[in-house]
Amino acid sequence: PPPKVRATHPDCSVVLYFQEQEAECLEIIRSESQTSDPLRSPGQQGCPTEWDGVSCWSAVPVGQSRAVACPDIVVFKKSKALIWRNCTESGWSFPSPPYYNACELEAIGSNNDTEAKASYFVTMKVLYTCGYSTSLAALFLAIGIFSCFRKLHCTRNSIHIHFFTSFILRGAAVFIKDAVLFSDESIDHCTMSTVNCKAAIAFFQYSVLANFYWLLVEGMYLQTLLLLTFTSDKRYIWWYILIGWGVPMLTVCVWVVTRLQYDNYGCWDDYTSIYWWVIKAPILLAIFVNFLIFLNVTRMLAQKIRSPDISKNYKQQYMRLTKSTLLLIPLFGVHYVVFALFPEHIGVDARLYFELVLGSYQGFLVALLYCFLNGEVQAEIKRNWGKWQSSMESNVFNLATQDFTA
Repeated sequence: PPPKVRATHPDCSVVLYFQEQEAECLEIIRSESQTSDPLRSPGQQGCPTEWDGVSCWSAVPVGQSRAVACPDIVVFKKSKALIWRNCTESGWSFPSPPYYNACELEAIGSNNDTEAKASYFVTMKVLYTCGYSTSLAALFLAIGIFSCFRKLHCTRNSIHIHFFTSFILRGAAVFIKDAVLFSDESIDHCTMSTVNCKAAIAFFQYSVLANFYWLLVEGMYLQTLLLLTFTSDKRYIWWYILIGWGVPMLTVCVWVVTRLQYDNYGCWDDYTSIYWWVIKAPILLAIFVNFLIFLNVTRMLAQKIRSPDISKNYKQQYMRLTKSTLLLIPLFGVHYVVFALFPEHIGVDARLYFELVLGSYQGFLVALLYCFLNGEVQAEIKRNWGKWQSSMESNVFNLATQDFTA
């Protein structure tokens, strides 16, 4: 069956238009070859239906002509000119006038504009590659710190590790997507529809969802900690894991099945399809719930700080627990909500800058707030550094003593 022009990138609409026209023309040619063609009756010859790469020319008898208009797409200016072809005994004649004379192209920018645009995207890729590389290095170091020091093993830091892992997956997904979709410039990205590219896009969507839902878990954990001060938080860890990893997995599975059934076209990297809301709606829900948690935690924190029954040490503890999460919740969600209210083709440059360039450094920011600037982590590192220095000095003293006695 002929492919349908569905939700796709605007730059690919021209390619898909001609593919659809060609498929329809080839279907007519196949049907004519399978049925008796009156133009091919004995004693009479004619020109069969033909696709010339731009238009479909319907079959006519010898001596007659056929006329077509310029393709009705955005790259051609509106023109009433017609292109004619005659059916001769030797076949179809050449189009007259030629397409390049009859169908004038719209101005698409000079070579300088094209080069500037290419340079812009190259610069953008360099920036977000540096950002994700920095974030990955910081996140791996932060996970190593939380894992190596026994005193840092607790539910709070376990949630932080899962949150860091979601950022690692997101950075890895970006590099995998670039490698699969844009490593070979000879590939036609408008018609690319391989299992590898669809799997890369599905993995990328899962990592983005997991990112937002582990931020939601951070907010939920903070709220639970403030509400249930004397309740063990270990009993909730599996619920947090189910929300952080399970909900994104379920969402992506539903999205994949939906695309396979109803919109299995291209590489699934378009954001104008109605099925994109299968991914978009859960992200907006997570941001909305996190915003409510942000307001509630701020209210509870203000109450606890003003309460005369809480000591100064507890107030400082509450401040340490909340400052990182309260900073991240609006930081991660505001720009997404703003762009979600507009169509995908509005503010593309700003969207790319926020989601790719600034978004690539979010992992580094998270590692900085939750690990490197964490007073508990700094104290533990200093304590172990002091123990290591004392151990080294003791070893040097023992070696010196042995040499002297010897």
